[in-house]
Amino acid sequence: MDTNVIVAMLSLVGTLGGSLGGILVSSKLTNYRLQQLENRVAEHNHFAQRLPVVEEQIKVINHRLEDLEHEDQRTHC
Repeated sequence: MDTNVIVAMLSLVGTLGGSLGGILVSSKLTNYRLQQLENRVAEHNHFAQRLPVVEEQIKVINHRLEDLEHEDQRTHC
């Protein structure tokens, strides 16, 4: 076999190996970053679900404060 053919075949194998290795590493990194993004979205959704509960609690607290202020005004008059 000609040495040029052997060198060409070894170059082909090296190129294919390097390309496949790069694709695999890139794929793993992309999957990791997608998982991190999904975790952040899930955390955000958790807060978004709790926000209406907090808003309702604030309304209740404001009503209680108003009642206490009216009660305090009645006792001081």
